[in-house]
Amino acid sequence: SSGINAEYGDLTSSVMPRIDFEIKLGYEDVLFRPKRSTLASRSEVNIEREIRFRNSGYKYRGVPVMASNMDTTGTFSMARSFQQHKMFVCVHKHYTVEQWMEFAASNPDALEHVAVSSGSSDRDMDKLKEIITGIPAVQFICLDVANGYSEHFVEFVKRVRTLYPSKTIIAGNVVTGEMVEELILA
Repeated sequence: SSGINAEYGDLTSSVMPRIDFEIKLGYEDVLFRPKRSTLASRSEVNIEREIRFRNSGYKYRGVPVMASNMDTTGTFSMARSFQQHKMFVCVHKHYTVEQWMEFAASNPDALEHVAVSSGSSDRDMDKLKEIITGIPAVQFICLDVANGYSEHFVEFVKRVRTLYPSKTIIAGNVVTGEMVEELILA
């Protein structure tokens, strides 16, 4: 056997992948533990929060629940429903500029609780520019790619941040603290 595999490359190489043995947790590992409260009724609970974002300086007030920018959840319909509860929607990137303009005109109160989503191609950037120029009230930009670890994506985030320093950028997909930090600093 030559040690060469067409799918996996050179299996005899002395460079081994790094195996991380630290404990990883998933959703099934989360437990909400109750504690004593001074509230007499659940109607007194206020889950709204105010968040000031580091790079844009923007102060957002709402419920920290976010619908992702998937085709079936990041919709204008979802944004209208979530807005009633001050919850947030990353609107999927498949709406046209014209559809965005119509949504903004008929739902101005929802704009503070939505992000316009974009990929990282030149065509995506052109569309993002059109939407932000046409609807300056949109404060959030969601930059979403399958692999947020690519240099191309980090450079794209820097480019968008340079163009829109007062907008808040949501960027990913990444799972490590180091890459989150790199995207924050990008």
